[in-house]
Amino acid sequence: MLSRQKPILMILIALAIFSPGLIAGTLRIAHEGDAEADIVVASDASENQQYAARELARFLTQISGADVKIVHDLRSSKCEAHLFVGPQAARLADPQFRSEGLGQEGIVIRTLEGNLILAGGAPRGTLYAVYSFLETYLGCRWWTSTVSTIPRRPTIELDEIALRYVPPLEYREPFWFDAHDADWAARNKSNGNSVRCDAKRGGKHQYEGFVHTFNSLIPPAKYFEQHPEWFSQIRGTRVSERSQLCLTNEAMQAELIKNLKQRLRAHPAATIASVSQNDWHNNCTCKTCRTVDLEEGSPAGSMIRFVNAVAADIEQEFPQVAISTLAYQYTRTPPRITKPRHNVIVRLCSIECSFSVPLSHERNRAFREDIVGWSKICNRLYIWDYVTNFRHHILPHPNLRVLGPNVSFFVDHSVRGIFEQGAYTTNGAEMAELRAWVLARLLWDPSLDAQDLIDEFLVGYFGAAGAHIKDYLNLTHDAAARANDKLGCFADIALSNVKVSWATSDRSRFIDLETLTQSLNHFEKAEAAVQDDAELLFRVHCAKLPVQYAFMMCWKPLRAQAAETNRAWPLSHDIQPVYEEFMRVARKNNVSRLDEWNVGFGNLEKALEKAKE
Repeated sequence: MLSRQKPILMILIALAIFSPGLIAGTLRIAHEGDAEADIVVASDASENQQYAARELARFLTQISGADVKIVHDLRSSKCEAHLFVGPQAARLADPQFRSEGLGQEGIVIRTLEGNLILAGGAPRGTLYAVYSFLETYLGCRWWTSTVSTIPRRPTIELDEIALRYVPPLEYREPFWFDAHDADWAARNKSNGNSVRCDAKRGGKHQYEGFVHTFNSLIPPAKYFEQHPEWFSQIRGTRVSERSQLCLTNEAMQAELIKNLKQRLRAHPAATIASVSQNDWHNNCTCKTCRTVDLEEGSPAGSMIRFVNAVAADIEQEFPQVAISTLAYQYTRTPPRITKPRHNVIVRLCSIECSFSVPLSHERNRAFREDIVGWSKICNRLYIWDYVTNFRHHILPHPNLRVLGPNVSFFVDHSVRGIFEQGAYTTNGAEMAELRAWVLARLLWDPSLDAQDLIDEFLVGYFGAAGAHIKDYLNLTHDAAARANDKLGCFADIALSNVKVSWATSDRSRFIDLETLTQSLNHFEKAEAAVQDDAELLFRVHCAKLPVQYAFMMCWKPLRAQAAETNRAWPLSHDIQPVYEEFMRVARKNNVSRLDEWNVGFGNLEKALEKAKE
């Protein structure tokens, strides 16, 4: 079975004690399709709160069939019961209502004298309160940008509710292709840089330069000829190609700050600016930089000293902007002496980790030590985590058992923001929809049980086929555990008959004939369970693509295994019809690539040619 995560963080506070007489029993919003309550929102409430009221009315009408009205004051109301949306409206029900302590996104859902308050912090709290109410108390689910479950209940009655919740993570981004959608992101409370949320949906955290910004802030093509001393010294020579910056050079620092200020003036919505190393090694080893790094015990020493200086200067003109940098590759180990300033965000990256086991596992000891070290010195520690296989997006990637434990591990170590990097450029990655939704729920409330969420999605999205797809997922997870695979984010296939341009020691040995054959059996049962529902059947076909892909990428070795073990071959003996069926479903699902870097299906086409030799 997929492992169960015990709730470890309960920030949800059920406030059961109010002054006598404030709670007056059941609230009825609709009865047999007729509205018995209306929605009250202040006429001068923010655009986001007005939108929250419209969303509430829309879904209440969709659920009950009742025409739930929106009013701006009680004088124009024709109902005895009211749903007060936003802090201003909430004070009509409770003059003592305050939003202090809720931050930007904390929520209050509370019945009061036969009414309901839905309010929160600005800018997103009230909208999140509405969606949380629809989700928690009325059963709405937004699985993907196009698939949702909205229950039908002509009568809506509520018992007493007293809920106040402030999310522990200020930044939450499940970075998957479909999760960029504005409505999906707002309804699942994803607020990261890539989501398309506008002002009415509460906006988002916006970066000026998302990552790896050294070359864009100080372009070598512009500066190296006149200022080679601004760039890394490697083995005694200043280099411009695949270089970093000389972080102890004060003239370069002044130029970078000037350039960054120009960018921030042109992008006033930015709340975070990235000042971060390029995506390779080659940090500067000049005498001054090396002296700092030796003193600090890590190249993160010169990095944090530099970023602190930038942050101190930027703060004077842009007090609302935090400076973000990376703890990545050569800067992953925290410095011994220097601490990040209050307006510096450090994003610690888990790129070297094994994702077949939790990050708390001994196999990930080095990363565990680094997160413990950073959590002691950094007030705004973010995580850049990896939840897909960049080399083969569409290959089975059995990491679901660690999603819940890893999010809890981060929150337990004072992390304030999490970026979960998945397949962000294409549809079709293995179980992408499931991972995006489960991660969004966990990032909002890390105390939730990850296995319960997985089970809920499988039934909600796949219907009667869900149980069989769960069997497939358990099969691949068990196989990876038996093979003791690392399951890194650049894993290759041990049996692959297609040579890649760069070798890796991380190979998925769990992909073998027995596992893939049993996987096909589970999908056959899943298809049979929903054969009369074309939409559900197509979702099952999309979920099966990773198994077909693995067969094709390993066609000749798997055929040899079947012959050697006298096993029946579970597919056509000719790879061509398997390929054509794969491509038919992939194209219908708008799959545009199979890995992070290459548009199209090049590696699969190479496998097709190899199988036909």
